[in-house]
Amino acid sequence: MVFDHEERRNAITLEMWEAIPRVARELDEDANVRVVVLRGAGDTAFVSGADISEFERTRMGAMAIEYERTNQRAFEAITAISKPVLAMVHGFCVGGGTALALCADLRYAAADARFGVPAAKLGLGYAVRGIEKLVGVVGPAVALEIFFTGRQFDAREALERRLVNEVVEKSRLEAVVREQAESIAANAPLTLRSVKTIVNQLGRAPDQRDPAGMEESIRACFDSVDYEEGVKAFLQKRKPEFRGR
Repeated sequence: MVFDHEERRNAITLEMWEAIPRVARELDEDANVRVVVLRGAGDTAFVSGADISEFERTRMGAMAIEYERTNQRAFEAITAISKPVLAMVHGFCVGGGTALALCADLRYAAADARFGVPAAKLGLGYAVRGIEKLVGVVGPAVALEIFFTGRQFDAREALERRLVNEVVEKSRLEAVVREQAESIAANAPLTLRSVKTIVNQLGRAPDQRDPAGMEESIRACFDSVDYEEGVKAFLQKRKPEFRGR
């Protein structure tokens, strides 16, 4: 999924926010897709935030509430992708960019990446789910500092704060992410889906979890052709060929 608005450092327009759920759904439903990678077009940014030049038209007064709902639909659509989602972050990853990166399961950053959430510098209210996601990744104290200061911080600090999984030189970023994606894609899709389902459920309050759904995802693995293939491949000392069924 490429965020392509290079003339504004890949700032997300309303039209782009609206398109994200459709693209996410298409990628999730495509059986040929095993791993989804989020990235920004060009060389300058992952996503530099929402396109502020549209705010007077799309994010003022009553329109602001609908804009936030559109944002949330986009974030939820990426989070709902049942396959592993990787964010490949270079350059600016600010505001809505940080929020989009947080929707990924794994985040890899180039050494030039810059993160930040400047909501307090604009005076806008930030969605509960977005704050909850950040708190879940970096903890309450760090999340408060990020929001309170609104400052940008570099990739090294993002790694120290567990916001990203790895930092690499910019020239190596695409190769590293591709290698990781290919490695993940070679594994059993139903197992990956089950683990992602369970991890997401465990992130919820105990009374909001779906124990039956988690157990069903585990049973689906054991009932699959892929499980038989995995066992046979191990015994025959060869690489398995998983089909996702």
